[in-house]
Amino acid sequence: MTTTSDDSAAPATGPTPSTAETDRQKWRAFGVCVAVAALTILDLSKVNVGLPSIEASLGAGPTALQLIVAGYALAFGLSLVPSGRLGDLKSRRLMFVVGLSAFTVASVLCALAPTIELLVAARILQGVAAGIQMPQVLGLVQQLFQGKERGRAFGLFGAVIGVSTAFGPTLGGLLIAAGGPTDGWRLLFWMNVPLGVLAIVFALRLLPRATTAPSGHNELDLVGILLLGLTILTLMLPFVLTTGQGDDPLRWLFLLGFVGFGAAFIWWEQRYKARGKSPVVHFSLFSLASYRNGTLIATVYFCALPATFLLTTLYLQQGLGLEPVFAGMVTIPFALTSAVAAFSGGRLVERYGRSLVVLGLALVAGGFVLLLLAATLTPQEVTPYAMGVGMLVAGAGGGFVISPNQTLTLAEVPVEMGGVAGSMGQVGQRAGTAIGTAAAVSTFYSVIAGAGSDASIDVYHAAYRSGFLVTIALVAAALVLALLDLRARRQGRVGEAASAS
Repeated sequence: MTTTSDDSAAPATGPTPSTAETDRQKWRAFGVCVAVAALTILDLSKVNVGLPSIEASLGAGPTALQLIVAGYALAFGLSLVPSGRLGDLKSRRLMFVVGLSAFTVASVLCALAPTIELLVAARILQGVAAGIQMPQVLGLVQQLFQGKERGRAFGLFGAVIGVSTAFGPTLGGLLIAAGGPTDGWRLLFWMNVPLGVLAIVFALRLLPRATTAPSGHNELDLVGILLLGLTILTLMLPFVLTTGQGDDPLRWLFLLGFVGFGAAFIWWEQRYKARGKSPVVHFSLFSLASYRNGTLIATVYFCALPATFLLTTLYLQQGLGLEPVFAGMVTIPFALTSAVAAFSGGRLVERYGRSLVVLGLALVAGGFVLLLLAATLTPQEVTPYAMGVGMLVAGAGGGFVISPNQTLTLAEVPVEMGGVAGSMGQVGQRAGTAIGTAAAVSTFYSVIAGAGSDASIDVYHAAYRSGFLVTIALVAAALVLALLDLRARRQGRVGEAASAS
């Protein structure tokens, strides 16, 4: 909230009508942004429970099923940075509406898909659309709020994202139960259509038209965008194609392309900037320790989180034979506690900073250990409830990770770079999703495939344990990174105090 510089001129009863109206407009615009972000993130998690139904309905193989999940993340990651850059330079509102419209149309195509090939193609288009709209959300939050108000906004944002991620499987299970085991999965995509149309109407009415781009920097680095796209593609593709069931080992050669295109991208961007032009990625952002470390922590954390939900859904449905709706309900405790913690975290991050993220990651690691023990050591009739306890603890930690880390990551980023800065962070998260999902799920399926036709509950215990150890190791790695950043921040403050004295 803003105040006048002359306290005596301000009404004693509160802000002026114009100030109050401005605040209301900001929060209404924020409501549109966070609703669309939730819709986008839901499609990363709710579709997981529909995979067995899609497999039965369209005869999908493991590669196609992997593409439905990880292909969405791949397309999402490819379109993020150019879309964020365009939003920064031209109009975030326009790019937001374009992305949302494309997302709605792609959802219709997914719902109507008669074959698995068309479903995969429509799903990839949906990922591209999601990547167009998401950086506008982060850029608009940067543009609308400053200081403590921004922390509060990111706290609400994190709460909604946490709920969307964790409630996705439950919602997906309910829709499949309503639509039937054969075609119920189509409701997962039909749900997006009326919500998307409604969001477009509100976006046109409520989002600000103003741009924050500085004058004289309106060119678009097309060569840089192409090289960055090829870099992201060759990094994520081998992981997207990893299923754990007869994968072609030559897919790892794509990583050679990642190294080559990545080097070419860095060279081009430095050359482009030396010519006095504005590159697609300002590497000066990575000189900000807060941005660099926060992005790295989020990338590693998102290697673990989506993979955990997918592993748990597969284990509960295939190993324990639960219906999709009941398998999805196991994640409800995570959704509830993460929402409460994220909202609180947005308020507490100003006081505790990186320490809050460290606490959150420690709780997530502890909750995941409880989740693994519950899945593999408890009687089958008790297992889903015991796993819910692990989700409860992990969710409390997850809420202290996402929104506080987002606030800390973008704290020193100039507003005019908010879209591209948020985009690079989202690229890390989507790449993390593809890599973590591939590593964990391929490990899970390789254990099952090794057992042949004897897929007993003990085999599923071993498969879940093997896949889950991957995600626990990733959370531990994120915790180590957060601890290193916390130590560096404390040493920096000590150095500043010594210089001042």
